[in-house]
Amino acid sequence: MGNINILWVDDEIEFLKSHIIFLEQRNYTVTPCQSGTEALTLIKENDFDIVFLDENMPGLSGLETLSELKEIKATLPVVMITKSEEEYIMEDAIGNKIADYLIKPVNPNQILLSLKKNLDHNRLVSEKTSSNYLQEFRKISMNLNEINSFEEWEQLYKKLVFWELELESSNDATMSEILDAQKMEANQQFGRFIEKFYPDWFEDHQAPVMSHTLFKNKIANELSDSQPTLLIVIDNLRYDQWKILEPTVNNHYKTQEESLYYSILPTATQYARNAIFSGLMPSEMEKLYPQYWKNDTDEGGKNLFEAEFLEAQLKRLGLSHLKHEYIKITNLRAGKKLSETFKTKAQNDLTVLVYNFVDMLSHAKTEMEVLKELASNDKGYRSLTKSWFQNSPLLEIIKQAKELNFKLIITTDHGTINVKNPSKVVGNKDTSLNLRYKTGRSISYEGKDVLAVKDPKSIHLPSAAMNSTFIFAKDNLFFAYPNNYNYYVNYFRNTYQHGGISLEEVIIPFVVLNPR
Repeated sequence: MGNINILWVDDEIEFLKSHIIFLEQRNYTVTPCQSGTEALTLIKENDFDIVFLDENMPGLSGLETLSELKEIKATLPVVMITKSEEEYIMEDAIGNKIADYLIKPVNPNQILLSLKKNLDHNRLVSEKTSSNYLQEFRKISMNLNEINSFEEWEQLYKKLVFWELELESSNDATMSEILDAQKMEANQQFGRFIEKFYPDWFEDHQAPVMSHTLFKNKIANELSDSQPTLLIVIDNLRYDQWKILEPTVNNHYKTQEESLYYSILPTATQYARNAIFSGLMPSEMEKLYPQYWKNDTDEGGKNLFEAEFLEAQLKRLGLSHLKHEYIKITNLRAGKKLSETFKTKAQNDLTVLVYNFVDMLSHAKTEMEVLKELASNDKGYRSLTKSWFQNSPLLEIIKQAKELNFKLIITTDHGTINVKNPSKVVGNKDTSLNLRYKTGRSISYEGKDVLAVKDPKSIHLPSAAMNSTFIFAKDNLFFAYPNNYNYYVNYFRNTYQHGGISLEEVIIPFVVLNPR
């Protein structure tokens, strides 16, 4: 490794000659220096890659030099070298963001290891990550054709997300392309799996936890009148986005359980979230609560009665004695207001908070060029979600919940997928407008691109009219009408949509956490 310039600051630099020769033989350039004052002058005039800094020097001490050095070049890595192991020196040095800490006497290999760790770290980690993923790639490819259960799909999806996040910090574009291709192949197989098994899950005791069974099978078990529970449903939150938010949440809460569950079809708010709160499939909601249920083509909001559905489900489960409250946040102002008054929720046994940010983000992305720029791919989409969360009233609410000893449950109603390719569809004026699913009477479509359900009742969906069909887009397709086709395709390509069949939309997080 060449062209690395090191500044070594020590008032007894002459005793380090053998160390300097050792580094120079390995093509490092070392500039020796005997005082903090001299070091600061050299740093202003030269470009160094790293500084070795003795702590115990006459004149400006190492810590004083470090403090002034960071004002000149904040990002320059500094390795502090000291005779002392006193804790306050270590704390001061770490507080000033040193890159490493070595105790005298240091040997040449320690110095070399520190250089590798601080200057070559990203390349070494990237190469190791890529090599590990290539080994895993072969295993995943071999397993793909043999997966035959919902549990195996959950495990595979977890693996794909793990490697996606691992490779994100690597600059290996080739590996990311290989992973993208593998995700696409996995989604094709997953589409076939859903087509084959989904209708049977409603009659099968071996079915996964789904939207309509989530409350009964998972949430109800966590509720009690001895500790308040905050249930947060973040609309449209994918598993990879949860993994990005998790470290921030874990500053305040420790994870008791992280699992995945399956959204019902269509993977859309109107269907999946109503199913969570009612504990019923859409066809049952329509039959039992016609005053609350609206079909796609009906006028008005489709999720206006979640509180009423929740009330009815709690009663059905024998939990109506729990004091509960349902709150829906759809804008920043409402989020801030709740954050300011959240202490009053400590008297509830269950506080349900539906937070719409991620949904607003994914929908807004199709409308706003700025968001298209910021979230042009999954990495950008995750980054934007993380940035929002860390500055949001929601995080403030979670911090307060921790102080008030709330149990915390975080989940979602469905995920979302970045759509790439159009699939032509033709329908009459009664056909629904969603880009990843359609329902209507006279729909023409590309058979290979969709799961078509000619009898909606077979998967517990309502029929808006006689002979209504549901079609669900597979892979990363989105539906486009032939008229104005090119404009439509360019407008929606590379946006985030939901309602169809993909790992990202269907397999979603459910997390139970306890206060730290």
